[in-house]
Amino acid sequence: MPELPEVETIVRELKEKVLSRTFLDIWIDAPKLVKKPRKLEKFKKGLIGRKINNISRMGKIIVFDLSQDMVMFVHQKMTGHFLIGKWDRKGKQIIPEKEGFLQDSANKYIHIIFYLDKGKQLAFSDLRKFARIELLNKNDFEKFKKELNLGPDPLGKDFSLNKFSKIISSQKGKIKQVLMNQQIISGIGNIYSDEALFKAGINPFRAANSLSEKELQKLLLAIKMILRSSIKLGGDSISDYRRTDGSLGGFDKLSKVYAREGEKCLRCKSTIKREKIGGRSTHFCPKCQI
Repeated sequence: MPELPEVETIVRELKEKVLSRTFLDIWIDAPKLVKKPRKLEKFKKGLIGRKINNISRMGKIIVFDLSQDMVMFVHQKMTGHFLIGKWDRKGKQIIPEKEGFLQDSANKYIHIIFYLDKGKQLAFSDLRKFARIELLNKNDFEKFKKELNLGPDPLGKDFSLNKFSKIISSQKGKIKQVLMNQQIISGIGNIYSDEALFKAGINPFRAANSLSEKELQKLLLAIKMILRSSIKLGGDSISDYRRTDGSLGGFDKLSKVYAREGEKCLRCKSTIKREKIGGRSTHFCPKCQI
């Protein structure tokens, strides 16, 4: 599932390439991706003619601020990602007009094409079709935000050590699960919780409220450094995530523990382990992380 760096990368690239464009038409062959309005024709009618005034990130969610006080938000879930290019539809086949990254196998599950002005096409590829797309007026979107109750953004300007310490110290659960809880801190998932905990030398099974002030300081610094580093590299493409041109992100090449089960720790040469926490695979070094 795309995490904060992947979503931030997509948002930045979308702002660069489709900001101020207007929706002219939509093709879709997987109506279940659109959750609201439930009727596809109503979704199309509500979107066509709207101009993209802004694109932002809310945790792992992409938010399109549209003209006439409308908002379209997209949660990409496990395998969804936006692509920008041009495609020809031939029966059930969706074929990129040009050779290149868009021909990557991860980019061939296109179920939506948004046709924009000035000849732009914005496609959405989703192998599992788990993504969630909703078109709401601004009042309903504000209600949705309150119901979602997302925690603070770890890269937010006001996310200080004092704030982080208060949040983490009040939690009794395992630190790995706490970091991944979107209502506690938004945007961090499996990959970056593993990497941050390794960098900080903290065992993922530790109780969150057992961390010392020094450990909390190290962990916050690790979180910010790793997230920013991944954004610079365009995210992690170890799974299905791709950038808007269809290319791979580069962070997975720098991974220290995630998906390295059985390999030697790059710090102490012990063997990287993988165990389950809350049903999620967790990668760590049993010697370095205490």
